[in-house]
Amino acid sequence: MVTDNISAIVSASLEVKRNFFARHRDDVQLAAAMISDALKSGGKLLVFGNGGSAADAQHIAGELVNRFLQERRALPAVSLTTDGGVLTCIANDTGFEKVFARQIEALGNEGDVCLAISTSGQSPNIIAACAQARSQQIKVIGLLGRDGGKVAPLCDVALIVASNDTQRIQETHNLVGHVLCELIESEMFQ
Repeated sequence: MVTDNISAIVSASLEVKRNFFARHRDDVQLAAAMISDALKSGGKLLVFGNGGSAADAQHIAGELVNRFLQERRALPAVSLTTDGGVLTCIANDTGFEKVFARQIEALGNEGDVCLAISTSGQSPNIIAACAQARSQQIKVIGLLGRDGGKVAPLCDVALIVASNDTQRIQETHNLVGHVLCELIESEMFQ
Protein backbone atom coordinates (compact mmCIF):
# COMPACT_ATOMS: atom_id res chain seq x y z
CA MET A 1 0.00 0.00 0.00
CA VAL A 2 2.79 2.48 0.90
CA THR A 3 4.68 1.53 -2.27
CA ASP A 4 1.57 2.28 -4.35
CA ASN A 5 1.24 5.66 -2.63
CA ILE A 6 4.89 6.50 -3.35
CA SER A 7 4.45 5.49 -6.99
CA ALA A 8 1.36 7.69 -7.28
CA ILE A 9 3.18 10.70 -5.77
CA VAL A 10 6.15 10.28 -8.10
CA SER A 11 3.88 9.81 -11.13
CA ALA A 12 1.92 12.96 -10.27
CA SER A 13 5.14 14.96 -9.89
CA LEU A 14 6.54 13.73 -13.19
CA GLU A 15 3.27 14.45 -15.00
CA VAL A 16 3.22 18.08 -13.81
CA LYS A 17 6.84 18.51 -14.91
CA ARG A 18 6.18 16.95 -18.34
CA ASN A 19 3.15 19.19 -18.88
CA PHE A 20 5.07 22.30 -17.82
CA PHE A 21 8.01 21.69 -20.16
CA ALA A 22 5.71 20.71 -23.05
CA ARG A 23 4.13 24.17 -22.75
CA HIS A 24 7.05 26.31 -21.59
CA ARG A 25 10.28 24.88 -22.98
CA ASP A 26 10.82 27.92 -25.25
CA ASP A 27 9.85 30.31 -22.45
CA VAL A 28 12.44 28.72 -20.14
CA GLN A 29 15.07 29.22 -22.87
CA LEU A 30 13.94 32.84 -23.24
CA ALA A 31 14.18 33.41 -19.48
CA ALA A 32 17.69 31.94 -19.38
CA ALA A 33 18.75 34.14 -22.31
CA MET A 34 17.24 37.21 -20.63
CA ILE A 35 19.22 36.53 -17.45
CA SER A 36 22.42 35.71 -19.38
CA ASP A 37 22.15 38.89 -21.44
CA ALA A 38 21.68 40.97 -18.29
CA LEU A 39 24.68 39.36 -16.58
CA LYS A 40 26.86 39.78 -19.69
CA SER A 41 25.96 43.48 -19.76
CA GLY A 42 26.92 44.10 -16.13
CA GLY A 43 23.46 43.64 -14.65
CA LYS A 44 22.41 41.35 -11.84
CA LEU A 45 19.65 38.91 -10.97
CA LEU A 46 17.38 39.75 -8.02
CA VAL A 47 15.44 36.69 -6.80
CA PHE A 48 12.64 36.57 -4.22
CA GLY A 49 9.71 34.57 -2.90
CA ASN A 50 7.90 33.60 0.32
CA GLY A 51 8.24 30.42 2.37
CA GLY A 52 9.42 27.53 0.20
CA SER A 53 9.82 30.00 -2.65
CA ALA A 54 12.19 32.04 -0.45
CA ALA A 55 14.31 28.92 -0.07
CA ASP A 56 14.18 28.43 -3.86
CA ALA A 57 15.34 32.04 -4.33
CA GLN A 58 18.30 31.43 -2.04
CA HIS A 59 19.10 28.17 -3.82
CA ILE A 60 19.14 29.75 -7.29
CA ALA A 61 21.21 32.73 -6.13
CA GLY A 62 23.70 30.39 -4.45
CA GLU A 63 24.12 28.27 -7.57
CA LEU A 64 24.86 31.37 -9.66
CA VAL A 65 27.11 33.18 -7.19
CA ASN A 66 29.20 30.09 -6.45
CA ARG A 67 28.91 27.54 -9.26
CA PHE A 68 26.47 25.05 -10.70
CA LEU A 69 28.21 22.54 -12.98
CA GLN A 70 31.27 24.52 -14.06
CA GLU A 71 34.24 26.11 -12.37
CA ARG A 72 33.80 29.72 -13.49
CA ARG A 73 33.67 33.27 -12.21
CA ALA A 74 30.96 34.19 -9.74
CA LEU A 75 27.78 35.69 -11.16
CA PRO A 76 25.89 38.58 -9.52
CA ALA A 77 22.68 37.07 -8.17
CA VAL A 78 21.06 38.35 -4.99
CA SER A 79 18.32 36.66 -2.99
CA LEU A 80 16.15 39.36 -1.42
CA THR A 81 14.96 36.87 1.22
CA THR A 82 18.15 36.62 3.29
CA ASP A 83 18.76 39.85 5.21
CA GLY A 84 16.71 39.52 8.39
CA GLY A 85 17.47 43.05 9.53
CA VAL A 86 16.31 44.62 6.28
CA LEU A 87 13.26 42.34 5.98
CA THR A 88 12.04 42.98 9.52
CA CYS A 89 12.75 46.71 9.34
CA ILE A 90 10.69 47.10 6.18
CA ALA A 91 7.93 44.78 7.46
CA ASN A 92 7.71 46.65 10.75
CA ASP A 93 8.04 50.24 9.51
CA THR A 94 6.52 50.12 6.03
CA GLY A 95 4.53 46.89 5.80
CA PHE A 96 5.17 43.29 4.80
CA GLU A 97 3.84 43.93 1.29
CA LYS A 98 6.89 46.15 0.66
CA VAL A 99 9.68 43.80 1.88
CA PHE A 100 10.88 43.07 -1.66
CA ALA A 101 9.75 46.27 -3.43
CA ARG A 102 11.89 48.48 -1.16
CA GLN A 103 14.94 46.28 -1.77
CA ILE A 104 14.37 46.46 -5.53
CA GLU A 105 14.05 50.23 -5.25
CA ALA A 106 17.39 50.33 -3.40
CA LEU A 107 19.37 47.69 -5.32
CA GLY A 108 17.77 47.38 -8.74
CA ASN A 109 18.88 49.13 -11.89
CA GLU A 110 17.71 49.17 -15.47
CA GLY A 111 19.42 46.21 -17.12
CA ASP A 112 18.88 43.93 -14.13
CA VAL A 113 16.38 41.06 -14.08
CA CYS A 114 14.01 40.09 -11.28
CA LEU A 115 12.96 36.48 -10.79
CA ALA A 116 9.73 36.41 -8.78
CA ILE A 117 8.82 33.00 -7.36
CA SER A 118 5.26 32.39 -6.18
CA THR A 119 3.15 29.24 -6.13
CA SER A 120 -0.07 31.29 -6.19
CA GLY A 121 0.90 34.48 -8.01
CA GLN A 122 -1.28 36.30 -5.50
CA SER A 123 1.11 37.36 -2.73
CA PRO A 124 0.85 41.13 -2.18
CA ASN A 125 4.59 41.49 -1.57
CA ILE A 126 5.43 39.70 -4.83
CA ILE A 127 2.91 41.82 -6.75
CA ALA A 128 4.36 45.03 -5.25
CA ALA A 129 7.91 43.92 -6.04
CA CYS A 130 7.08 43.19 -9.68
CA ALA A 131 5.30 46.54 -10.03
CA GLN A 132 8.34 48.28 -8.52
CA ALA A 133 10.69 46.47 -10.91
CA ARG A 134 8.59 47.49 -13.91
CA SER A 135 8.59 51.11 -12.74
CA GLN A 136 12.41 50.97 -12.78
CA GLN A 137 12.56 49.39 -16.27
CA ILE A 138 13.77 46.09 -14.77
CA LYS A 139 12.67 42.95 -16.61
CA VAL A 140 10.59 40.47 -14.64
CA ILE A 141 10.46 36.71 -14.95
CA GLY A 142 7.73 34.99 -12.97
CA LEU A 143 8.16 31.42 -11.76
CA LEU A 144 4.54 30.89 -10.83
CA GLY A 145 1.84 28.32 -10.17
CA ARG A 146 -1.88 27.78 -10.63
CA ASP A 147 -3.01 30.36 -13.24
CA GLY A 148 -0.19 32.83 -12.53
CA GLY A 149 -2.46 35.08 -10.49
CA LYS A 150 -1.98 38.85 -10.41
CA VAL A 151 1.78 38.47 -10.88
CA ALA A 152 1.58 36.98 -14.40
CA PRO A 153 0.55 40.21 -16.21
CA LEU A 154 3.48 42.02 -14.55
CA CYS A 155 6.02 39.62 -16.07
CA ASP A 156 7.99 39.84 -19.29
CA VAL A 157 8.13 36.03 -19.17
CA ALA A 158 5.63 34.07 -17.03
CA LEU A 159 6.64 30.47 -16.35
CA ILE A 160 3.39 29.08 -14.95
CA VAL A 161 3.12 25.57 -13.52
CA ALA A 162 -0.56 24.86 -14.23
CA SER A 163 -1.33 22.87 -11.10
CA ASN A 164 -3.26 23.55 -7.92
CA ASP A 165 -0.99 21.33 -5.78
CA THR A 166 1.59 23.51 -4.03
CA GLN A 167 4.04 20.64 -3.60
CA ARG A 168 3.92 19.75 -7.32
CA ILE A 169 4.41 23.43 -8.23
CA GLN A 170 7.40 23.70 -5.88
CA GLU A 171 8.95 20.50 -7.23
CA THR A 172 8.67 21.84 -10.75
CA HIS A 173 10.04 25.25 -9.71
CA ASN A 174 13.10 23.48 -8.31
CA LEU A 175 13.69 21.71 -11.62
CA VAL A 176 13.19 24.94 -13.58
CA GLY A 177 15.71 26.66 -11.30
CA HIS A 178 18.29 24.00 -12.08
CA VAL A 179 17.54 24.15 -15.81
CA LEU A 180 17.95 27.94 -15.76
CA CYS A 181 21.29 27.66 -13.94
CA GLU A 182 22.59 25.10 -16.43
CA LEU A 183 21.46 27.12 -19.45
CA ILE A 184 22.95 30.34 -18.04
CA GLU A 185 26.31 28.67 -17.40
CA SER A 186 26.30 27.13 -20.85
CA GLU A 187 25.43 30.45 -22.51
CA MET A 188 28.00 32.45 -20.60
CA PHE A 189 30.96 30.09 -20.30
CA GLN A 190 31.09 27.80 -23.35
